[in-house]
This record gives sequence, structure tokens and C-alpha cells, in this order.
Amino acid sequence: MRLPIFLMLILLFVSGLVDFYIYRLIKSKRWKRVHVIVSVLLAVYLIVSISIPRRNGSDQQLQSVMWLLFVYLSIYIPKILCVIVALIGELPRLWRKRRWKAMTAAGVVVGVVTFVATWWGALVNRYNIDVVEQTFEFERLPPSFDGYKIALFSDFHVGTYGTDTAFVSKAVDKINSLNADAIFFLGDIVNRQTDELRPFVRPLSRLRAPDGVISILGNHDYGDYRDWPSPADRKANNEELYLLNEKMGWQLLRNQTRYITRDSDSIAIIGVENCGDPPFSVYGSLRKSYDGSFNDDRFKILLTHNPAHWAREVCLHDTIRIDLTFSGHTHAMQVSTTIGGKRYSPAALRYPNWGGRYDDGTGRTLYVNIGIGTVGLPMRVGATPEITLVTLRRKNQ
Repeated sequence: MRLPIFLMLILLFVSGLVDFYIYRLIKSKRWKRVHVIVSVLLAVYLIVSISIPRRNGSDQQLQSVMWLLFVYLSIYIPKILCVIVALIGELPRLWRKRRWKAMTAAGVVVGVVTFVATWWGALVNRYNIDVVEQTFEFERLPPSFDGYKIALFSDFHVGTYGTDTAFVSKAVDKINSLNADAIFFLGDIVNRQTDELRPFVRPLSRLRAPDGVISILGNHDYGDYRDWPSPADRKANNEELYLLNEKMGWQLLRNQTRYITRDSDSIAIIGVENCGDPPFSVYGSLRKSYDGSFNDDRFKILLTHNPAHWAREVCLHDTIRIDLTFSGHTHAMQVSTTIGGKRYSPAALRYPNWGGRYDDGTGRTLYVNIGIGTVGLPMRVGATPEITLVTLRRKNQ
């Protein structure tokens, strides 16, 4: 509870500074009074929103909190950006000159554009599925797997949709239309608890591929984000998640390896439980996940939810020969943009490997899928929901 209160105090402090600056810019006494009243009401609104139970409340309460906080931030983030631009216009006063009034107008434009983009991300873009095609070449890839196709998706967080299966069904149809040889899900199927998944078992059971659907767990799939009456209740929650994966026809890898064969060739699909970086819990063990030697000649694909695991363990040991790693987790913080052909996201401040392809220079490759669902704030600005179609190619030696 301390963390939400701390964040609330920070938000109230920052919002107060922003509102005070705007108050100084307003000339009309009448509009000053209106501004003060609205600011106070919004402060009360934030306090009420933060006070709603989340860890032991219902799914409906969690969704309500998400939307309430989104509404508040959709107002204040544009206001903050507006004030930052306007403050640039105050710089000439350091030299005893008049401020640049045009910067205030520019700040208003920035604020309006940000407000519109935020709500577009919530009402439109978070439902616009983007299929990203990627081709990976490897010398060690067995000949029979040249042209092998894998459909990746991650971070569905189905509890965000309540019981509305429309978007999940749309995603299933899109994945099936890719005619991939295998489908991999990279973790975080729920937000807090397994009962969120129950309404979506039927549509997710429709996923089809010759080599099936292989899944792993993410940090949200262990019941860590709610308070349980007892350890037994939490264990029952987790056991139900395993059973629902089985009911959907998915093969859940929990520190296990699945071998896929073509003719006389085979590749290893290694699935670890969540190996997070602080403050996320570590449940996985790479060493326990593979029964062979990590230095053998078998082509290996690792499924690990958090991309920090690749940098922290796979790339630090020359004896771990894992050719290709797939991760999710970052969501690109659900905000990204492309400038000059290069993608940018605030997620880069937290994760060096936040989305797309990364190579360590020794033949080991990571691909981070930025997810298909939302958590925290129900929006995606630029970071469109992603399904990745991967094609494996054998590189000429």
C-alpha cells in the first residue's frame, strides 16, 4: 500500500505545480476560480482512484482503477508537456527580456495532440493488430527446418477485457491465418489470477499449428499481484492455470524442453519459468530446463518471458550455445514512435533490449515481442499490438 500512496503524493505534487503555473497564466479572475475548482476536484478524483482496492478486489475493480487512472493521466500528461514547452518561453527572462508568448501557444498545441493521441491509443490503436515478419538465418539450423515458420505472441493480459472475447477471437483468427508450423506464447496470459482466463478458454483453444502451441509463464501468471487468503488458495490458482493451458491444447513448458522433429533432424525448444530482474520474482532455472549439454551441436530456441534473462545469463557464458531466444514482457511500455526508420520507446530507459531483434555478436540472437495486450493503462500509443511471424533459414556455410 505504501508504494501507491507514495506515487499518489508524487502525482499530486507534480500536478499541483503544473496547475499553479497555469493559474499564473490565466488573466480572468473568473477563469482562475474555475481552474482552482477543477484542480481540487481532480485531486480528490485521484485520491479516490488510488484508494480503490486492487490486490484483493475483484477484476471489475481492477479494470475500474485502470480506467480511472488513465483518465487522470490523459489530462495531466498533456498539461505537463504543455507547461514544459511554455517554460521554454520563459528563458528570455533570464536576460531581462520578454518571454516568448508563442511558446505558450505551442505548448497548448502539444498538449492537445498528446491528449488526442492518448485516447486514440485507448479506443482504437490497442485493437489494431500488427503482424511483424522476421527472418533469421543460422548456419547451425538443420536442413529440414529451412523455411520453418513460427508465430509469436505475448502478454495477452486477458483480464483487461473482462468477459468480452471479441478482440481475443480476432487475434486467434489472425494467428491461424499465418499458417505457421508452430505457435509460441511468451507469458503473461492474465493480470492477477487464473479466473480471468476462464471466459477465453474456448477462443484460445482454436489456435492451430502442425507442431501445436507451446507456452511459458510470465511474471503476472503466478498470482503475485494479489493478496491470497492462504498459500493453499494461491497454489490452487496456479494449478488451475496449468490445467487451463492443457484444456486449451497448449503445451506449457515449466523449466522443460520440447523437441520438434523434421525427417531425421530435430531442434530443441527450451521453456523456462519466469526469470525476472528486480523487483520481479525468479521462478525459472535455465540449467534445469535442458537435459543435454548447452554446448552441444543441437539447434536451440529459448523461450523466456523477460529479455533481461538473455543478457544476464545466456550472453555471459560462452558455454551456453542457445541460437535464438524469444521474449516479451516489456510492452514497449505501450508507447513508441519511429523517427528516421529507428524506433524509440521509454522502455529503453528500463530495458536495453525492449523490442525487436538483438545480436550479441557471437551468433546468439534475441527477439522481443512487444505484446498484444495492455496492463496498467488500457492504451497503446504507437506500440501497436504485435504478432510476429518468424521464418527460420539455413545460412549457406
